[in-house]
Amino acid sequence: MGTVTTSDGTAIFYKDWGPRDGQPLVFHHGWPLSADDWDAQMLFFLQHGYRVIAHDRRGHGRSDQTADGHEMDTYAADVAALTDALDLRDAVHIGHSTGGGEVARYVARAKPGRVAKAALVSAVPPVMVKSDSNPGGTPIEVFDGFRTQLAANRAQLYIEIASGPFYGFNRPGAEVSQGLIDNWWRQGMTGAANAHYECIKAFSETDFTEDLKKIEVPVLVMHGTDDQIVPYDDAAPLTVKLLRNGTLKTYEGYPHGMLSVHPDELNADILEWLKS
Repeated sequence: MGTVTTSDGTAIFYKDWGPRDGQPLVFHHGWPLSADDWDAQMLFFLQHGYRVIAHDRRGHGRSDQTADGHEMDTYAADVAALTDALDLRDAVHIGHSTGGGEVARYVARAKPGRVAKAALVSAVPPVMVKSDSNPGGTPIEVFDGFRTQLAANRAQLYIEIASGPFYGFNRPGAEVSQGLIDNWWRQGMTGAANAHYECIKAFSETDFTEDLKKIEVPVLVMHGTDDQIVPYDDAAPLTVKLLRNGTLKTYEGYPHGMLSVHPDELNADILEWLKS
């Protein structure tokens, strides 16, 4: 574990486990979480000989709580600072939700030789918010509601998201894990309210269409059909159409947080794809 200091003086916290000669896997977390959300994946791939790295986005987790920079261009620049500092070559970048947007923006701009593959899991690209050009998107009023609730009572909002739509625990017959709910809340409350507030705009309104078109490396797109946070129809199938070398893997009935509720299946699928 350590920190990397970006060009604007922000300290970005990261974990770096495993052999230095192993292929690097870089994990990008969702809103409003931290690198800790990747525990199940980092332990699994560490045991398979990979070098596993995950960072806390600025304003999240243990990274600096900055006044600004809470948008995708800066997020991607922070990732570039991390990969440069660690001199990562032929890395695989894996992003969940907001982290998937961060991966798309970074990989589209990465220096030659830095990236071998990428994976977008329950990810926000191409663009979430509804507009004339994206009629199937989520209305802006939904995101305005998140902002209002966050400003009024962030702690309660995070309980409601984790215990409800994020993991699909609001579905009939769902096997609820109090541990996952508590850990989601813990991660969220560790970060900064201003960063989380501004990140709602970053993950919902950023258009990644041009980023996806520029990506040349193979990209695995994984998404559940019962994703209540990033609806399937307006995300994964559209993303794959924009990629030059994309593969879509659909999970029937799986929720947004499927990496945590179905880690064994998803980890195995990612491993198979890495080896392909």
